[in-house]
Amino acid sequence: MEYDERLAIFRQGRLNPFDRGEEEDGPQGGKTPPQHEAKPELFSSETRTQSSDRTMDLGLAEDHFSRPVGSFVASDIEQLKLAIEECKRLILELPEHSERQKDTVVKLIHLRLKLQELKDPEEDEPNLRVLLEHRFSKEKSKSVKQTCDKCSTIIWGLIQTWYTCTGCYYRCHSKCMNLITKPCVRSKVSHQSEYELSICPEIGLDRQDYRCAECRTPVSLRGVPSEARQCDYTGQYYCSACHWNDTAIIPARVIHNWEFEPRKVCRSSMRYLALMMSRPVLKLKEINPLLFNFVEELVEIRKLRQDILLMKPYFITCKEAMEARLLLQLHDRQHFVENDDMYSLQDLIDISSGRLSCSLTEIHTTFAKHIKLDCERCQAKGFVCELCKEGDILFPFDSHTSVCHDCSAVFHRDCYYDNSTTCPRCARMTERKQDELSDEKEA
Repeated sequence: MEYDERLAIFRQGRLNPFDRGEEEDGPQGGKTPPQHEAKPELFSSETRTQSSDRTMDLGLAEDHFSRPVGSFVASDIEQLKLAIEECKRLILELPEHSERQKDTVVKLIHLRLKLQELKDPEEDEPNLRVLLEHRFSKEKSKSVKQTCDKCSTIIWGLIQTWYTCTGCYYRCHSKCMNLITKPCVRSKVSHQSEYELSICPEIGLDRQDYRCAECRTPVSLRGVPSEARQCDYTGQYYCSACHWNDTAIIPARVIHNWEFEPRKVCRSSMRYLALMMSRPVLKLKEINPLLFNFVEELVEIRKLRQDILLMKPYFITCKEAMEARLLLQLHDRQHFVENDDMYSLQDLIDISSGRLSCSLTEIHTTFAKHIKLDCERCQAKGFVCELCKEGDILFPFDSHTSVCHDCSAVFHRDCYYDNSTTCPRCARMTERKQDELSDEKEA
């Protein structure tokens, strides 16, 4: 933090991130020290220079970022409080932008960190804690600055113990864990893997009894006592502690409007959408079949997926393809080798950006090259058009072919018409069955 910013924050009474109202505020804080304390005598004009030197020595001589050795008594805390008050007074009296004032601001921060460490010493905390289906893991990082999802204040990893849920990445102080009321979002993903498919289904603050939809804190649109913030995903209103104005792409807006602009969502919705991002739970043909008429990229992706499903039987019966693990090229989208109609939200985002079309076309080319050129065993499973008996070997995923729905025989598209052409292979199979039945009757 720059010096000017620190000084401005101090003048607004917000410098101490750990201030819980236990220390007395300075002149800018709006409070005066208790009358029973002997501050005037302690910092009188005759002893002020000597006291300032002691304060500066305390700020420089001690290592305020290490745990002190031995136990501390109340006098140690009182001494730090007096030193903090003296630093605050000096900051206001020293010339602005002077080197001495800058040093005093830094020392004030160090002293307050030291006071916080004495008042809230780190205890031996378990490495794993389970609460409301959260699986909290104790964090080791001391330098990364995070924000507590419970109290909405900064987590100072240097002197505070904090935990992260391995399921939904909920972060909080150790001291805030017993106050958590929000269950793990991953459990909701596991038990209810579906999206809200209505666009911002608002029900109104009156239906919420003018309370936050999550923690039940009183809220209003006027910001009294707390600002009501709407989540674009659920349509409900939340307080500022449950809604941090995070943004996310809304599935309902994508499916119905093909709109990918991020909207403001509450914290729980943000985590839920992040965990659901890669889950193939959207069946577009049922939710909005008209989307394929207006988005050409969707039609292209559907054709590529259908071709890959036709290639799959070749790979699972080919030793070379299994050893080369060709199908694992789609390990991030396993549903592409299982069906052609389920999509994840990440699929739709990648389709809109063009990334999925490029990567899937490349994979399609690699698969077709193995079947038609590289592998003799797969080539032997091709078809010859029995209607014209001409041309190259045909495969069901070729763009110029048609496939019989009954026996899966492959023909040239110009030779075979579904409604008017009789499939020679089906005719042979029917004739063979009739011969077998007649032989059984004669026997």
